[in-house]
Amino acid sequence: MSPINRRGFVTATGAAAAAIALNPWTAHAQGKPQSPPAAGDFADAERGFIGKLEPGVVKDAKGRVVWDNDAYDFLQGKAPKTVHKSLWRQGQLTAKQGLFKVADRIYQVRGLDLSNMTLVEGDEGVIVIDPLISAETAAAALGLYRKHRGERRVTALVYTHPHVDHFGGCRGVLPDGPGDDIPVLAPEGFMEHAVSENVYAGTAMARRSVYMYGAQLPKGPQGQVGCGLGQLISTGTIGLIAPTRYVTRTGQTETLDGVRIEFQMTPGTEAHAEMNFLFPDLRAVCMAENATHTMHNIITLRGAQVRDARAWAHYLGESVDLYSGKADVAFASHHWPTWGGEQIAELLSAQRDLYAYMHDQTLRLMNQGLTGREIAEEIALPPALGDVWANHGYYGSLSHNVKGIYQRYMGWFDGNPAHLWEHPPVEEAKRYVRAMGGLRATVSKARRFAAEGDLRFAATLLNHCVFARPEDRRAKGELAGVYEKLAYKCENAVWRNFYLTGAQELREGVKAPDTSTTGVDFLMALSIEQLIDSVAIRVNGPKAWDERITMDWALPSLGKVWHLRLVHGVLTYRSTTKRDPGAGVALTMSKPQLLALLGGKGLGDIKVEGDASLLPRLLGVLDKPDPMFAIVTP
Repeated sequence: MSPINRRGFVTATGAAAAAIALNPWTAHAQGKPQSPPAAGDFADAERGFIGKLEPGVVKDAKGRVVWDNDAYDFLQGKAPKTVHKSLWRQGQLTAKQGLFKVADRIYQVRGLDLSNMTLVEGDEGVIVIDPLISAETAAAALGLYRKHRGERRVTALVYTHPHVDHFGGCRGVLPDGPGDDIPVLAPEGFMEHAVSENVYAGTAMARRSVYMYGAQLPKGPQGQVGCGLGQLISTGTIGLIAPTRYVTRTGQTETLDGVRIEFQMTPGTEAHAEMNFLFPDLRAVCMAENATHTMHNIITLRGAQVRDARAWAHYLGESVDLYSGKADVAFASHHWPTWGGEQIAELLSAQRDLYAYMHDQTLRLMNQGLTGREIAEEIALPPALGDVWANHGYYGSLSHNVKGIYQRYMGWFDGNPAHLWEHPPVEEAKRYVRAMGGLRATVSKARRFAAEGDLRFAATLLNHCVFARPEDRRAKGELAGVYEKLAYKCENAVWRNFYLTGAQELREGVKAPDTSTTGVDFLMALSIEQLIDSVAIRVNGPKAWDERITMDWALPSLGKVWHLRLVHGVLTYRSTTKRDPGAGVALTMSKPQLLALLGGKGLGDIKVEGDASLLPRLLGVLDKPDPMFAIVTP
């Protein structure tokens, strides 16, 4: 029987166990981690060290710093009071930077971006796996490898999955592209998913990523100490070289530069398209981002579609069977490797059971009538899983993962009619503050809850104060202070970053983000349909209610014509091979010309036939995304 009842109240005899349930503050507070041992992680994180980049700073061609690992030199000694001890330990591990030997012919560069770059030496050169986020950091990583291993040319490029930290730096290792002799491998579905996030919700996700990674926080014991998966995201030039060869099935074997590789497809796990792979002759297995030294995200707080915890667990179970007795080391695209067949099996099994447990228990409690918020308070990991360091919630958390699983099955509505038609935040806040006796009384009550240790409810009350009276600096200051106290208690790095960034923006306002530069090849990878979709989601519906526009976009190089129609504030389209004689205007162009047009550079040499005024009318009803929208204030 759980020590927390279905409404979330702690029983008198269950307070100790409740501490585990109330992740990510005090998760794993009971007992000592059993597997792997504490010393083992530090030994593994330092094993095979060859040399590091000095200084650990990477700049772009203009001298702008896009990565600074030396900023984390403060992660020494014992944890200060402002950082959870377990998170401090994780930060010390993930901040280790340099070139490391993983196995015979396999090397990793760690600490030069959020992710790792792995290099496998072939017969004639080196195979690069996951070339980081930015061309600048990838080039620095390759340079560090070559400094110690010689000027080997890149003979193949492998993407484990379509998240930007695993492909964005491709131009740093293949600046002129792959040519005809360098294969680029990826799992089936890679290109679709590599670009889709950036088309539809890219601006919103990027804004929330500032919170998630703490990108604008000062580095230090009272600020950003990492994000659990690594330290931070680099801000250099993002590119995308399209794969030339796809992996489509488990058991598929490829030979790259004389190196034999056996693949396992794992769709719907950490990414929609992802793959693990074994180097049978080198007795090493790459686990992509499916098994790392943290609980991962079932739903990421920057925003994304909910991942399938059940499928994730299934594929990890399959990995245990596939690689048993075949690998002496397992490495991933984040964190440090795991050596030893028994230790590999323990890691994969522990993470398999972690995702299966949170999935199955969420469904069990959901079918007993609990909501996502209630399940998050009720659920606790069994000690045999919770005590494993690699299952700690440094990046994902049990609390928000459970809510994500609930969302995947049940959506946003919890079934309570009172939640069906609630006021939006500002109007709700005004009514709460009025009902509490006004702003001063509400702030006073919040202070009392904070003094009693209930920082969660203090934050709720003060958030209502800020949304009801955003100009009140006292309420903002009180809420910022509560957010800081919450942050300092968090084992979860992402929660810490959210709280501290919220506190920062309450005090200083929204700052312009230090963003990456998207390369032309990334934009060229977008399909015409995705480009039209990117226009459609910017249409200001009410502004376009009375517009009626039809036009053709003809791209001879692709042999197709796209018929666009704006009616009722909705932009729809279909593609054929023939022009529509009824179109109000027709544009004949190349894809680069279309990209220039959508980028605000005008028609240029685009051939225009028909009513040329229709194009500015269409462009005139498009909203411009706001990369600096407010989050902690209205």
